[in-house]
Amino acid sequence: MKRNIDIQFPEIPLWLVWGIVCYFVSFKLGSYPILDNDEGLYAEIPREMLRSGDWRQWIIPHLNGLPYMEKPPLLYWLTALCFAVFGESEWVARLVPVFSSVGCVCLILWFTKTIERKNAGGLAALIFISSLGVTAMSRTLMFDMLLTVLLTAAVMSGYLFCVRKQRRFLYICMAMLALALLAKGFVALILFSAVMGAYLSVSSTSPGNFLSRVFECLHWRGLLVFLLIAAPWHIAAMMVEPIFPWFYFINEHILRFLGKREPHDYYAGAWWYYIPRVLLFLFPWSFFLPVLAFARADGVRQRAIHLFLCLAWLMPLVFFSVSSAKANYYLVIVMPFAAIQMALMLEEVKFGGKWGLIMPGVLLSILFLALNLWLLGVKNEALNGLFVKGIFTRYVAEILLAASVLVTFFSYRVRKWGLLLYILIPMLCLPVILQVADVRKNYVSTKEVAAWLRKDFPHSEVVLYRVFEHQSSLPFYLKTPVRIVDSRSSDLFWGNKLHKNNIVVSDVQFQAQLENQKVALLVLKEDLPDFRQKKYFPEFKLTRESGNTLIFTN
Repeated sequence: MKRNIDIQFPEIPLWLVWGIVCYFVSFKLGSYPILDNDEGLYAEIPREMLRSGDWRQWIIPHLNGLPYMEKPPLLYWLTALCFAVFGESEWVARLVPVFSSVGCVCLILWFTKTIERKNAGGLAALIFISSLGVTAMSRTLMFDMLLTVLLTAAVMSGYLFCVRKQRRFLYICMAMLALALLAKGFVALILFSAVMGAYLSVSSTSPGNFLSRVFECLHWRGLLVFLLIAAPWHIAAMMVEPIFPWFYFINEHILRFLGKREPHDYYAGAWWYYIPRVLLFLFPWSFFLPVLAFARADGVRQRAIHLFLCLAWLMPLVFFSVSSAKANYYLVIVMPFAAIQMALMLEEVKFGGKWGLIMPGVLLSILFLALNLWLLGVKNEALNGLFVKGIFTRYVAEILLAASVLVTFFSYRVRKWGLLLYILIPMLCLPVILQVADVRKNYVSTKEVAAWLRKDFPHSEVVLYRVFEHQSSLPFYLKTPVRIVDSRSSDLFWGNKLHKNNIVVSDVQFQAQLENQKVALLVLKEDLPDFRQKKYFPEFKLTRESGNTLIFTN
């Protein structure tokens, strides 16, 4: 008798969904230090807001004691509130992205229930929260996860207003869009307009119908809600800082998109830059993409929702691909809608039947087998001493290989719940990644350096040499701004250029300071050849080394 291979995926209990969500966003959240570069910048700004006692710093944020107008302040305000309530620590600094990620899960569950695809909602939430890129962005203090939850809410509400004509959805849409604007600037408006404009265009019956629907979305009450939320900070910023309009609207938005922003501190790339990165962001669920080749939308209702979901993640991807400024973390914007569409399509094709459940596990097994073979041919020294819980990296890869093989086998055996077993792969990857981050902490953060400086050089002024961003977590851990000599910092470029200050000092000023001041100078190894050419180099001796940082004292 022929066995039925159609697989009806059951509704995932909410307690299980939220248990897995809590694991991914909270497991050892504070076990690794504030990271240099972006996270160090965005943790220090709200710390300075709280400590400043100056209301103007809540309008024009300050970084390392200098004005920093590159981004709007919502992330800083929320993080400062968290610091005020819970104190200044690593896990508290990451609460905003954590709750933003949790908010995306809530939106996914709500939206799929609203469109009557509740069974796929739990799967979509798990695909979203366990994807490699989302896991990383949920646990790192940056703007993009906050932008993602607000923009996702705006787009979902905008879609529901278009199809249901209920005014409350328009008001929610405009409120969320205004907050998204305060989260990361006018890119929120551009992405929202691209998605909703494309959807209205392809779903309208005529040009007249398209214009009519656009005017419905621009109802004056909705616009009023938007302006009441978005306008006050922009007006206040222009009053506090006269150059703000040019800097924020022109330099930070238009010139950045065109690749002409000053200073040029961002990456460029080809039009296909994001294609391989989407696969990495979706890992391990990207291995289910071959299964979706069998997907077929059934009926008008399914075709309509798939059209909207496709535009909701495709249009931002196209925009970022066209833009001259590229960054891997931009991709988190597309993940909620990509996860929903993937879950819906997997449900519609019944997960590809027997072979559909096995195929991703086989591909994952091949990947981890190739990783093991590569590690066998690599000398231990080449891995920079990376160990995980005392186990050499190669054995971790073997554990992941064994796990993928077992998932493949059991997903075939249990079938009904087989797809859910794949969540074990990212659950195993998370502690591995965190342990590697802990091993490399001296290379990615200055937490240990700051502890040494407070203990061994309490009477020496700490000064950074040249590049602030690569040691940006230092002010957060020292609880005070630090001087930079011969600065090459992009993030402090405009703050230093616009206002006189004693934060950025020249070689001449620094050399004069050495006559009556003990100094602990932090120099990156890459800057050591240049440092040796300075006139004040003979006055210093190398005292300590941590990761890529050398500590010199006079």
